Amino acid sequence: MRHLGIPYANFVTAQQSGLDVELMQRFARHLGVGYEFVPSNWARVFGDLTGSHVYPVGDDVKLLGRAEIRGDVIATGLTILKWRKKIVDYSTPTFPTQILCLARKDFPMSPIKRGGNIDEAIQKVKAAIKGHLVMGKEKTCLDPALYGFKHTTSDVLNFPGEVNDLAPALLKGLADVSLIDVPDALVALDMWGDSLKVIGPVSEEQRMGVAFRKGSSDLLGEFNIFFAGLKNSGEYREMVLKYYPGVFEYYGDFFEE
Repeated sequence: MRHLGIPYANFVTAQQSGLDVELMQRFARHLGVGYEFVPSNWARVFGDLTGSHVYPVGDDVKLLGRAEIRGDVIATGLTILKWRKKIVDYSTPTFPTQILCLARKDFPMSPIKRGGNIDEAIQKVKAAIKGHLVMGKEKTCLDPALYGFKHTTSDVLNFPGEVNDLAPALLKGLADVSLIDVPDALVALDMWGDSLKVIGPVSEEQRMGVAFRKGSSDLLGEFNIFFAGLKNSGEYREMVLKYYPGVFEYYGDFFEE
């Protein structure tokens, strides 16, 4: 499908999972182009795609200056947020997510059972962690400010490392609890389930998608066609089962949509 005019699809990612890699490699084959991975980080990933450095302010965003465009797609599973939709176009949702509160096993609150009122569950979690040191990551979907936690207070810590290192940092005692999204929570519980627990949500359910530069309607449209076929054939379910088998227990309805 070289009518898109690209010999290679350049996939920029700030955090790479096996599912992300396989999905993008399959998409490149669907396009009939080469696959090129371009590493990035959360501080510059939107600039790498759009050509403009950005700074989120609540649901809005400030443009800070020009950046070099380094890729065609943000291939990381990217949570769909209002401010991000102002600077990129999202694909069809590819993965369910939610912002959860991760704690060590000795934290004095039992996990909240799923299925109840989500607003009540969020309030219970916030009440339980009040006065504790809460760790998150600015400029990502794990930014504490997005969920009512104030950066000006001493009970909020902006983690300086990568978001997939939050769970190990929590185990080392860097904070009392950490915000974490569903994919990273599944990985953390699989690796350290004897030492960590999810006590409950701090957000409603969310969706992740693949991000495209504004104006890339042909490429975005081709991805949506590709992804629909992958999902309808059952292949995508098998891919997810390989990397995140636990997601079906909690968010199985997404894969039936």
